[in-house]
Amino acid sequence: MTSNNQRRLLLLLKLLYEQTDETHFVSGADILRYWEDASIRANRKNVYGDIRLLLDAGHDIIRVKSKQNRYFIGSRIFELPELKLLADAVASSHLVTEKKSAALLQKLGRLTSVHNAGHLNRPVYMEGTTKPDNEAIYYAIDAIQTAIHMRQAISFQYYEYTPKKEKVLKHKGYRYVFSPYALIWNRDFYYAVGWSQKHGKLAQFRVDRMTRIRQSDAEYTADPSFDPAGYVREVFGMYHDETQRMTLLCENHAMKNVIDRFGEDVCTEIVDARHFRAVVDAAPSPPFFAWVFTFGGAIRIEGPADVLAKMKDMAAWLGE
Repeated sequence: MTSNNQRRLLLLLKLLYEQTDETHFVSGADILRYWEDASIRANRKNVYGDIRLLLDAGHDIIRVKSKQNRYFIGSRIFELPELKLLADAVASSHLVTEKKSAALLQKLGRLTSVHNAGHLNRPVYMEGTTKPDNEAIYYAIDAIQTAIHMRQAISFQYYEYTPKKEKVLKHKGYRYVFSPYALIWNRDFYYAVGWSQKHGKLAQFRVDRMTRIRQSDAEYTADPSFDPAGYVREVFGMYHDETQRMTLLCENHAMKNVIDRFGEDVCTEIVDARHFRAVVDAAPSPPFFAWVFTFGGAIRIEGPADVLAKMKDMAAWLGE
């Protein structure tokens, strides 16, 4: 294949992926004009031949038969609903800065036609914290992931905030030596979990507060027994309380909330026309009690007695 033919084929591929989709097509005449604008001489035989080459190479090009055949790209690596889902995740993530969000949305737009790309850039209304302004977090995540894969120790500095909202390095810029085991995503934040030389035990650090990460000459401290899933269950939001079986008296409209938290297999029974009872396994910890408080009495703990007493003590403390 001559260089002119190669260029013609690549331009055709570019035209199809950028300008066509299920509702936007190009005809043979459109393709010939596109080539002509790029100073390429061609004819209809070249159109048919090049389309056939792309089909043989695995590209899903659909032909719409009519007086003048029209063509469009059928399936892509990501379909539009999938790209919308990814775009919403990028736009709503508290990890990704506004600048990085815009750049990522632009890149996602290149995975579909120019006509569909505009559907990806739409407002997503977020609850909670605002977008960060720390662009370096992406490089921090990459450095930690590399260290986990290579089983290498790293060192870093960690910052916190003063009562005046000033960002300061913890312990006057002390460099922590750390053997990372896993990155854990919890409540819209990344945490690096591993062995901390300073603490002499397993510890976790918020990645967005880690800075000046670099490879360390220290020996990597491994822990073959480390279980990321178990660590999440025990540490993040569970407070170390033992799981207990509880009964909850719930108003009927709260069924969706009980299923959201405990799954569709949760054991329930009808109590009366307005209530049902649920039997659940949960840790009697502040996060769990906070979840119950959220419903303003629509979900109540019936037992066991010690859990109910613990919640009443917490309620009394909140009322002080």
